[in-house]
Amino acid sequence: QVQMAESGGRLVQPGGSLTLACPVSGQILSSYVLAWFRQAPGKEREFVAAVSWRNNRKWYSDSVKGRFTISRVAAENTLYLQMNSLKPEDTADYYCALDPDYRGSYYLQTEYEFWGQGTQVTVSS
Repeated sequence: QVQMAESGGRLVQPGGSLTLACPVSGQILSSYVLAWFRQAPGKEREFVAAVSWRNNRKWYSDSVKGRFTISRVAAENTLYLQMNSLKPEDTADYYCALDPDYRGSYYLQTEYEFWGQGTQVTVSS
């Protein structure tokens, strides 16, 4: 059984940086895709970034491309999200997720079977 638990969320000023971590318990197979989603207050949960565990291919939403970097450290079984140039509109609960049966739709939250409990990121002065 896969378990995931995000950490690293906190209050940060606009323009600041933050790194989220998501250690994953259980075996991660090379066919898996791992991702970050976020949900702002009063809004639907949205895709942020995803990475293939097999070949490290990465995908980003347009809203974070160039500012956020998703990475995975296989030896640690951990997923990371480095967030730079943070904006107030990045304020949200951030979730890591795992798709054990990747079929091409990395941006669809319905494809992801395992989720963390979320970590809150607030960007405000």
